[in-house]
Amino acid sequence: MADPFGFLKVKRKDNPYRLASVRVKDWQELQVPLDNAERQQQASRCMNCGIPFCHEGNFYGGSRAVSGCPNDNLIPEWNDYLFRGDVKKAFERLSRTNPLPEMTGRVCPAPCEKACTESLNGSGVTIHDNERFIIDTAFENDWVKETGLPVERKDKKIAIIGSGPAGLSAAWRANQLGYNVTVFEKSDRFGGLLMYGIPNMKLDKAVIDRRINVMKEVGITFVANCEVGKTISAEELTSQFDRVILAIGAGVPRDLNVVGRKAKGVEFAVDFLTKATKELLETGEVKQTLTGKRVVVIGGGDTGNDCLATAVRMGATSVKQLEITQPLPNERNSNNPWPEYPFVSKLGYGQEEAALVQSSEVTSYAISTTEFLTNEKNELTALKTVKVNERFEAIAGTEEILEVDLVLLAMGFIGAEQAIFEQFGISEVLDDYSTNNEKIFVAGDARRGPSLVIWGIREGRKAVETILNRDSVLVG
Repeated sequence: MADPFGFLKVKRKDNPYRLASVRVKDWQELQVPLDNAERQQQASRCMNCGIPFCHEGNFYGGSRAVSGCPNDNLIPEWNDYLFRGDVKKAFERLSRTNPLPEMTGRVCPAPCEKACTESLNGSGVTIHDNERFIIDTAFENDWVKETGLPVERKDKKIAIIGSGPAGLSAAWRANQLGYNVTVFEKSDRFGGLLMYGIPNMKLDKAVIDRRINVMKEVGITFVANCEVGKTISAEELTSQFDRVILAIGAGVPRDLNVVGRKAKGVEFAVDFLTKATKELLETGEVKQTLTGKRVVVIGGGDTGNDCLATAVRMGATSVKQLEITQPLPNERNSNNPWPEYPFVSKLGYGQEEAALVQSSEVTSYAISTTEFLTNEKNELTALKTVKVNERFEAIAGTEEILEVDLVLLAMGFIGAEQAIFEQFGISEVLDDYSTNNEKIFVAGDARRGPSLVIWGIREGRKAVETILNRDSVLVG
């Protein structure tokens, strides 16, 4: 490293968020990137630690969240190049493993930073923000296209079903290796979860379009509004392509099957977020359809926070969040040491924004919803709740009724649409991304279940490399 003591000289500085009172008035990105000089200073904090935990993802001690980068990104190397001012070499190192750093540099929870050696007794290196700076600089200087071009074309075709993180990663890597790639997307726009599952203020859709455009320039074909089993059949795909990668995500949302679930005014969070983003992209604004409305979000994860922020921007006057789990501690517990991912309380951007429109508490913990109440038109009017203990058992005498106009179910996802697997005759998915059908491979959330964008990126890349190895054996 150019300066192994940089972490002692420079304090951590994240890309600052715009003031909540300002940003709730628009749909622009939350962060304001640091300038070049400050970014280089932040890169200098990456020490010569000897054993960098940051670039290998592990589930330490059986914890449910990965710590370190599951995509094996060469973080100390590109941090050093960034500090030296050689951003092009930093980009070359970054793009060796991560074909979509502009996405992870905006929406990844950065498990790499949590495993950073400096975070053992400090605050960790700003890996997430450094990554964003490198890739944005690469696009500004037109360095990206060259890294996606193949050395030579193969006489083989790969179909990729789904254009989310895993699908885009697989498409980029397959094209690099010379395959003729076609990406099929059932929606009207490409990006999958990135496009419609994440609001514009977290990930500007122009960033996704920028990536799709360069992918088209390097030879990848994209087909929108094309759904397997409706627009095109599994038989057609397997006959027209040598390999098919299913990267369809885990888009089946977890439901809440209680009395009144079918009431008008109870929606899945993903549908709510999708409608808002579509309206923004089509008209340039989102109407204030929630003015005067009381909104409750059930679920305390990232999607729940996105719903809070979106509802505030749509004019809601009351925005509350119900979480069934107990509140997290403010600091690590003794059974959650570094380098495990820290299970600690944090204020989400949506929670901060929701606090602006009401004086009462935004998030209530250890709360379970037991019933949706309706009027004679089956319109939602209120919900019944009860407090629960750590085993999610109801505590007698804690029942309450909360008046509400809209409930958004943000309780996560349970898996992929099994109908697509059935159409391809898939009964078994193996650890190497292959299946019982030698032509079909599965990557991303469709294989491993709901996960992080960075996992999808890794899986898409690895699935293609598995195909390459098999094809090489056949040729040999």
